[in-house]
Parts: sequence; C-alpha cells; structure tokens
Amino acid sequence: MSQPDFDLVIMGAGPVGSALALMLARYSPDPARIALVGTQFFATDTLNSPTDPRTIALNHGSQVALQALNAWPSRCSPITTVHVSQRQRLGRTLVQHDDFGVPQLGCVVAYPDLLVALHAALEKSGVTRLKSRPVTLAFGNPVELHPDTGPITAHLAVQSDGAKPKGIERNYAQAAVLATVTASEPRQGWAFERFTRQGPLAVLPHPSGEGHYGVVWCCHPDQAQALMHLAPAQFNAALNDTFGTRLGRLTLNGNRQQFPLGLNAGPLRTHARGVAIGNAAQTLHPVAGQGLNLGLRDASQLAHALRFWLANPSSDPTPLLDTFTGQRRIDRWATAAITDVLPRIFATGNPLVEHACGLGLLAMDLSHTLRTPLATHLLQGIRT
Repeated sequence: MSQPDFDLVIMGAGPVGSALALMLARYSPDPARIALVGTQFFATDTLNSPTDPRTIALNHGSQVALQALNAWPSRCSPITTVHVSQRQRLGRTLVQHDDFGVPQLGCVVAYPDLLVALHAALEKSGVTRLKSRPVTLAFGNPVELHPDTGPITAHLAVQSDGAKPKGIERNYAQAAVLATVTASEPRQGWAFERFTRQGPLAVLPHPSGEGHYGVVWCCHPDQAQALMHLAPAQFNAALNDTFGTRLGRLTLNGNRQQFPLGLNAGPLRTHARGVAIGNAAQTLHPVAGQGLNLGLRDASQLAHALRFWLANPSSDPTPLLDTFTGQRRIDRWATAAITDVLPRIFATGNPLVEHACGLGLLAMDLSHTLRTPLATHLLQGIRT
C-alpha cells in the first residue's frame, strides 16, 4: 500500500480545528504531514470593528492553552466577576476570581481576532493549509478526502467543521439575538447572566473598548424576530427593561444577529479512522459560554492521545482513540447537562420553581462550598 498524502487531516479551520493543528504540530516530526482544510485563513492582524457583535467567552483553562500555542488575541476583556440573577425574583450569586486564586475567571475576545491569532500561529507552524469548502470523505485505510484542491488520502481524519452531529437532539424553542451595546455606567471586569422566563440574557465586557458590552439575548423565536426589527430606541428600551440598571443605560451600538438554539450531540468516534470534536461532536446552548471551551478541551486531549502515534502514523490508532473517547465522556456529558438544564429550569414559568431557583442562587452566594464545584467546572472543565 502506498504512503498516504498526509498522516492526519483536520476538516474545519475554525478555532477548535486550528488549535488542534497547532497542538499536533508540536508533537509531529513533520508538521507538513498534518493538513488543515478550511474555507478561509486570516494572514494579517485585521481587527473587527467595535460594532461587530460576535464575541467568545474563554475560560481560564482555554486562555492558558491558547497562550501556550502563541495564539492569544492581541486584545481581550478580562472577566473577574460573574453576576448571576433571575428577573423579577429574589436571589443572586457572585462568582469572583479571588475565590479560586486566579487573576481572572476568563476573558472575552472577538471571534475574528481569535481566528487572526490562530491563523498567524499556523503560518509559522509548518502545518499544510488547504483552502476548500467542506470536503467529502470515504472512510477506509487510508481515508479518502476530496477538497477543492484535489483528492488526498490520510491515515486519520478529524471532523471539526461544525457539521451538525447526529444523535441526541433538543429544540429549546429559543433563538439568540447578538448585539453590541455601550453602558453609561460600566463596571470593569464584570459579566452578567440574567435568567428570564424566555431564556438567559448575557451581557459581557466587549474587547473593543471600555464601556462596550456584547449581548447574547436568548428568547422565544417570535420575540427574537421582533427584537431584530425594532428601531434602536425601542430595542434599547426592551433591553434595559429586561436587564435592569446594573450598568446604567445600555444603548445599541451596531448591527444585530440572530441564530436558533438547540442541543445536538453525537459520538466522538465516527469511524475506526475518524474522530469528531468541537461543534462537529456537540453544539450546546450558549448559557455560561461553554461550547468553544469544551471544544478546546476535546482538541487538547486528542492531541495528547496522538502525541506518540505521530512518530509512527502507519500504526493502528484504535487503542489511542478508544482511550481518548473514554477520557472525554464525563466532561462532555457533564457540560452538556449543565448547559441543558440551566436555561430550561429557569424558563418553566412555574412560580414555585422560580422561587426555588432564586433560593438556590442565594444559597450559592452565601456558601463557597456550594458554588465551588459548578464554578470550577465552568473555569476549566473536567480533565482526566
């Protein structure tokens, strides 16, 4: 059998696929035999505008991992305190960085900035980059792929292209409206998660400048559609009525975006020589901002599992991939469960449940012991 064109091909040049390529390049004796296939690669430090609503909340563990890859964006907005509350009910919780001995709980970065940093690091890594639309593939030994640049073969294929995984599905009957706003009374380092009967409302410090905040407003699709078409003054009024006055007056600054919300989760192993990670393995509700953080943990543990295989890629990867899937099981399902339960339990509309949730927030605020397990998981996940 002839030697395949590549040892490993990663389909999808988004944050998770790009991070995996960088991690594997550090272990590979020949990084050029790792191929990253994607539709767009950023080669220059082109920062997005302050009005771009696409932001990503990265926890402390993700920040450490990206900094180790020399792929941390040139600007970010640290989170030192997270304020969790419930609209029209008592009870709130504060999670603060000094509770856990870290300089910050995480950071908010602009999505284009993150890709710029990752792709700039890839330019220096030696990894082969193939610009292509989503590829078709046929599993075998080797795996056959058909990108726009022509057919290629590889020992192993990793899907990280955001294709919807097949398995568990849940429709939350919610959509998220993204926007950037300015606050008249900003609070440095503070992020907010406010639960409402229609879904959570997150207000996060935006890296474009002091006083700018990214909004992720989860609500019924009909309301989301209405919010998209409100005049700016009407949108501001609705947002301030829902969020309150913790940041003074919030004012829309730029465009709005909308996307539907659902849970989709499938197996990590798609074939004997195929693996799915990140959004190709699971898409989560955006509450607590765990999707990308979970995907980066997928990438980190997959790279660790394959570190010795890269020196002898003609060997059978099955035992290593079996170990990887076993190690990821608890973290994946625990994170999926947290992000699945939170938006649903706070949106039941049942006053008894709402009061119980409020008491739960109050108890967590009063007891470090109660809030530590959840906050620690959101900070760094479960690593085995």
